[in-house]
Amino acid sequence: MRLGIDFGTTRTIVAWADRGNYPVVTFTDHDGDSRDHLPSVAAWRGADLVYGYPAMHLAATTGTPLVRSFKRLLASPSVTPHDTVEIDGRPYGLLDLVTGYASYLRDALRTTSNIRDGLTASDPIEAVVAVPAHAHGAQRFLTLEAFRRAGFAVVSMVNEPSAAGFEYTQRQGRTLNSKRTRVLVYDLGGGTFDASLVRVDGTDHDVLGSLGVNRLGGDDFDEVLAECALASAGMARTGLTAAQWTALLDQCRDAKEGLSPQTRRIAIDIDGAAADVQVEDFNDAATGLVLQTVDAMAPLVGGLSDEDGAADVAGIYLVGGASGLPLVPRVLRTRFGRRVHRSPHPAASTAIGLAIAGDETAGYSLTDRLSRGFGVFRERDSGHEVSFDPILSADERVSPQGRSGGLTRTYRAAHNVGWFRFVEYTRVDDRGQPVGDLAPFGELLFPFDAALQADKDLADVPVVRTDGGPLVQETYSIDPHGIVHATIADLDTGYSRTLALRAG
Repeated sequence: MRLGIDFGTTRTIVAWADRGNYPVVTFTDHDGDSRDHLPSVAAWRGADLVYGYPAMHLAATTGTPLVRSFKRLLASPSVTPHDTVEIDGRPYGLLDLVTGYASYLRDALRTTSNIRDGLTASDPIEAVVAVPAHAHGAQRFLTLEAFRRAGFAVVSMVNEPSAAGFEYTQRQGRTLNSKRTRVLVYDLGGGTFDASLVRVDGTDHDVLGSLGVNRLGGDDFDEVLAECALASAGMARTGLTAAQWTALLDQCRDAKEGLSPQTRRIAIDIDGAAADVQVEDFNDAATGLVLQTVDAMAPLVGGLSDEDGAADVAGIYLVGGASGLPLVPRVLRTRFGRRVHRSPHPAASTAIGLAIAGDETAGYSLTDRLSRGFGVFRERDSGHEVSFDPILSADERVSPQGRSGGLTRTYRAAHNVGWFRFVEYTRVDDRGQPVGDLAPFGELLFPFDAALQADKDLADVPVVRTDGGPLVQETYSIDPHGIVHATIADLDTGYSRTLALRAG
């Protein structure tokens, strides 16, 4: 049995393949009720962290603070496999935190889920796991490593909106025809926003482009509602303790998720003070967040009018838990009209699409894009200057089936040492320099001088120009999970070094 796992900022949803159907897995919570998700939370219980429903129960009965939205920590451009986070005053490894949560998910699948009888205790659980389309290499690696350490056999990793594109094809296939072959997947989750333009030919999906904002999602709408509640009660955030602010956000999250198009007012209790928020006031305050998503995805299809070349777009498909907020489809339909379709299960759309991706009998195929460029800062002029060299573009092909792109370069070295500082970037300017969101990937010092190839530490070796340097080959490959690997080799001596993200 292969599962589709959507590890979310606020909740994690799992789906599975059942004879051509893709139902969502249910779990039994602490009260014995059946739930269609596991909360993505953690809490201290003595010296140990507990997760999900046990953490929720502990917080409700003892007041222990919850750790929420830790998936957002993975989206930091500077995150590394060795980062630690402070949880209620105690340091804890970020990779250990995510691994612990994935282990809780594994145990819940085997003990409290409705599919536990189909999972054998001795075999690893095969899964297709989602990541944001705009995730950089470190986020992809940390997610993959955490699930592997937790005992999952990760068959592939698929970008969240790309997975939702599978669910669209299965559910809204009637909107696709020979004239309208593209779908714009609008994925607004708890912590991130992604949009992908997908060309569909039967069961073959080709992602033409992806854009996104790594820190824009349901958590931000919770904060807007909390500020509206404080304004209604005549209070300021500065007057609240950290615990009171967290409790207010929890209340606002629940209230937001309960909104319907008919809701007119939202009652919030702020530590005994009553706040009465008019929904239209909240909508006015939150509209700017929705417009940010519209601006972010605009380059994919312009204004989405036929004049913009979007006549072949079958629809905009709204997925992700935060897209269930009534304000979101209202703003998008005002802008884009009747081609806006909201998934009937917006929070579960990605998990369902992942289950389809993992179902070998379904016949679906996917070609995705790297979504971030990959380049290197190199030494020039005997180390006196540094130049930037874009290597792989954001449009480089990535396939979970292993048919990904890459690049090989061969040249004569002009220096004794090469200092390669690799980065991921969103775009380059007119001068070819990276701008916008820049994430360091790693550094690699390479001894072009054969006499230095036995040295362990080259950091103090001065860079000088040389004549008749060795023949050098650079190889850049993309694995099926969208992670780049760089290998530098001296073809004259056979010496090589590889840079790949590692946890230790």
